[in-house]
Amino acid sequence: MSTPWDDWIGKTERREEQLDPARARALQAAMGHEPNLEAGDPLPPLFHWIYFWEPTQPEQTGADGHPKRGLFLPPIPAPRRMWASGKIRFHAELLLGEIVQKQSTIEVIKQKQGRTGPLTFVTVRHVLTIEDMPVLEEDQVIVYREAGAAGPDKREEVPLPETDFMRQIDPDTVLLFRYSALTLNSHRIHYDRPYAMVEEGYEGLVVHGPLQATLLADLVSRHVSSPLEAFEFKGVAPAFDGRPLTLNGYERDGNVDLVAQQSGHATMTAKATPIRRLAQ
Repeated sequence: MSTPWDDWIGKTERREEQLDPARARALQAAMGHEPNLEAGDPLPPLFHWIYFWEPTQPEQTGADGHPKRGLFLPPIPAPRRMWASGKIRFHAELLLGEIVQKQSTIEVIKQKQGRTGPLTFVTVRHVLTIEDMPVLEEDQVIVYREAGAAGPDKREEVPLPETDFMRQIDPDTVLLFRYSALTLNSHRIHYDRPYAMVEEGYEGLVVHGPLQATLLADLVSRHVSSPLEAFEFKGVAPAFDGRPLTLNGYERDGNVDLVAQQSGHATMTAKATPIRRLAQ
């Protein structure tokens, strides 16, 4: 089914950046780890999101803190925008200090009726290359919705078996601020409490979806020796500051299923696929 924004399909933008080790160390520290990464070390999974910033001048920034619609993403009028899900494929390790090119292309735009009203989904394909060789491919799904519905009517309750490994973190305002700064994400729901609660109807400051995904990928990396071949995730419900967030990992036939939980409800589900190593 066509949409009013089909002319935006195929639109592409390109960026280039050297992977600064200092920025990666800052994220390590924010996540509670020793900041010890140096040039030449492999970039941890999903740390690529703290690079390839999209700087916007004040006149290019919307009231919600996002870049205004119609720059790269289409001018969809629905006021609320969320990063709904993603699929990442790792073809080779990214090394800190390398110069990497990123190409982003709008691949799909579709509309559907959700429980909270009309939804518009935009899929953006990101490809990271080094000297024209793809090292990472990512499909990012962004959803636009109307105001007045901050999340699903009922959070999904997921009965969980005993975990194979887990970690509990406190997503406080400092962590949210640091991640916003490291990703140059000025969406106000992550740091402006009155805006998040009054204007967008959330229960508190919202934990970034990419931050939850990065924490889940980090959980896998610290319990599975092989690098990741693929990682996919889906936001289930918002997570908020000031409440413990539990990260759960389950080994399943060589893969790892992951669930982030807060107050007994799932906020994100994910699946990690480590590289299969041939037996010696």
